[in-house]
Amino acid sequence: MDMLNKLTALFQQALETREPTVNLQDSFIEHWKGITTYYIETSDESQPAKKTDIPWRLKQMLDILVYEEKQQESEEMGPCMEYLLQHKILETLCTLGKAEYPPGMQQQVLVFFSRLLAQIRQPFLHIVTVYRPVQKLIRLCGITPGGQTEREEAMFLNMICTKLKQDPRLFTYILEDICQHKDKSNNFNTDNGAHARDINMFAEDASSPNQVSSVTAEYSAMKMDIATETDAIGNPNTTTSDAGNAYSLSLSKKAETNLVRALIKLMKSKKIKIALKAYETLLILVSIPKCEIATYLCENTALCTLLTDWLCELYNRIPSSVDPMDAETVEKVIWRSYFTKACTKDGDSFQGKEHLEAFLFCVDFCDQVVKEAHTVMGLTLAKVIHQNWLIKHLQPQLFQMSEAGMLIATIFLLLFLRQISSAAMLEETVLFLLGNQKEPELPGVIEDHALRTRLIEHCDHISDEISLATMKLFEELLQKPHKDIVHNLVLRNLQDRGYMARSSTWGQEDKHVLDAEQMEDTEELEEDPFFTDMYPSNEFVSHPVLPSFPKQKPESSVGHVPVKDIVNSFLCLVPQEARTSHHLQEAEFESYIHDAKSLFQACSACSLPWGWPLLLKPLELCHPDREFYEGHFLKVMFNRLSQILDQPYELNLQMTSVLSKLAVFPHPHLHEYLLDPYINLRPGATSLFSVLVRVIGELMQRIQNIPSFSEKLVLVRKQLMGLEPETMLEHITLLKGVTILEEFCKELAAIAFVKHSAKEQ
Repeated sequence: MDMLNKLTALFQQALETREPTVNLQDSFIEHWKGITTYYIETSDESQPAKKTDIPWRLKQMLDILVYEEKQQESEEMGPCMEYLLQHKILETLCTLGKAEYPPGMQQQVLVFFSRLLAQIRQPFLHIVTVYRPVQKLIRLCGITPGGQTEREEAMFLNMICTKLKQDPRLFTYILEDICQHKDKSNNFNTDNGAHARDINMFAEDASSPNQVSSVTAEYSAMKMDIATETDAIGNPNTTTSDAGNAYSLSLSKKAETNLVRALIKLMKSKKIKIALKAYETLLILVSIPKCEIATYLCENTALCTLLTDWLCELYNRIPSSVDPMDAETVEKVIWRSYFTKACTKDGDSFQGKEHLEAFLFCVDFCDQVVKEAHTVMGLTLAKVIHQNWLIKHLQPQLFQMSEAGMLIATIFLLLFLRQISSAAMLEETVLFLLGNQKEPELPGVIEDHALRTRLIEHCDHISDEISLATMKLFEELLQKPHKDIVHNLVLRNLQDRGYMARSSTWGQEDKHVLDAEQMEDTEELEEDPFFTDMYPSNEFVSHPVLPSFPKQKPESSVGHVPVKDIVNSFLCLVPQEARTSHHLQEAEFESYIHDAKSLFQACSACSLPWGWPLLLKPLELCHPDREFYEGHFLKVMFNRLSQILDQPYELNLQMTSVLSKLAVFPHPHLHEYLLDPYINLRPGATSLFSVLVRVIGELMQRIQNIPSFSEKLVLVRKQLMGLEPETMLEHITLLKGVTILEEFCKELAAIAFVKHSAKEQ
């Protein structure tokens, strides 16, 4: 037992024996001297750096610095960190990395800097012997596309931008052009004492006594240059030529902004992980929530221009031979998911799809930048894309004479519109497409915004493909959350309710109720040529009793017309012999209610911030003498609707879809004009219902000359539903048009019912 106790005591004594304390500074200096000794003694200049002891010694130095910081009780620098700064070790490493001696040294230096910035917690990027080598390393990044150091460069730049976001005050120390920004004294007053101590410390240990004075002189000179340039651009008393020269000087400096240039270069890397890291780093940079930084990035760097140039470059890579039908099938591209998708093969690929998706990926990234960046940055980038891509690249293609080129350009614009969701990007796109006109349109007067006019004309183009693509563009546009879209296209022409006939006592027409018999005697039908000239008195077959309205649905008296009457007015427009849904035991308009309700709720939520009125504008406050004009857009769409019996099936589907999107908006004037069959139209005015009445009149005239019309119509409907194989039939276009007409009337009835029910609630 005594022996066991003695052994235990010996083991305990051995465990408690302490090794001599290692002097961290001596160890740190030893490792640094080991690196410098290598350059003195080595004779093999071809040996890669990773096969020397340099990587190991750099890691030991970093570990010592990290350990020393953890041991420091105060926030003061330890002796090893002071040695690193005073002897300009980072400057020396940067020089060795630039010289690539030994081969691969730049890679080792980038790794050391990245880890140093990541692991040292105390701020030290504001010290001249730190930020200067950091600036020099940034200059080396992105120079060689596909170089061996791309991964390390991406990690280094990511760490730099992460540090900038953590402490935006460091921004002025990293971007070389503003290291001496004139507002530095305002932003860094709290650190002046610390900075002075750092400079004094460096001056005491510097090998050259004139070094600090030269740095100060350089600092002052650069500060004066930047102040002069900023004043020249911002001074309202500066002449145009002087301001232009100053701006040109600013642009010349923009291209040399090293951090931005390096990131853009790495974003173009063919290595997916490196490119992704560069994109993520740029987002970190632009999301710094400081107005001063965002303003500087916009005015003094080429960030917005370089991003837009990259967007244009990807757009120009798309082959002109891309099939428009294939291009339209490309789904929305999410920029982060794009890199994952790029690693897998797409079985449904077509010629040019890869380039098209790359372009849409860049669009989505730019849209994301606009969302996450400061408002100043977002607005500037959106404007640059507007000027440099939409106007300079896309607009000429939309105005070209070639129908094929015009079509594919419209498809590209449609895909672009689907991609964007940021407010600033949407604002610029709407301005590009529609202009900023607010006043009502005048008949026969072509507005100054030529693209709007051209696109609306394309909805009624001789080429059905161009018309179809353009109407899809407008449908997508109507689904965007922007007030000016509906106002520009339609509402500005309805604001005075000029479509209403003025009676001797204004406003009385809103108070009386018209029933179905009164409707037959209205001025509209009396003046309609289809109802006065084309039928002998004994040929027009009236409809049977109106179908009963679902009892479980409440009635509404909004507008003083029961909702049942409005719904039945649309449902009974199509004559009995032209209806087919009852032959196939299909539901009536109720089948559209669910979709109409969802669409109406989405539109109502979207338009809520727009401040639309809840009630109609009183007629006594309107201008009765102003000639009513529904506007270019509705005129073209109504013209298309009047040709529904002679147009291709796909075109009719798209045209009715656009009109449905318009009808669902909860503006009282739009609702009255599109969905109220009982309004008393002024002479010469046209409404959606009156156009449908004319189409039905034409239909009644034409079906008299088609034998077995009802049977053929049922067969066509079955073919469209896939219940019967397609066969060649006479009048196939008209038969399909009648089918769409029936469904369109049911859809309008459902929309009217949903909107009236919502107002009742």
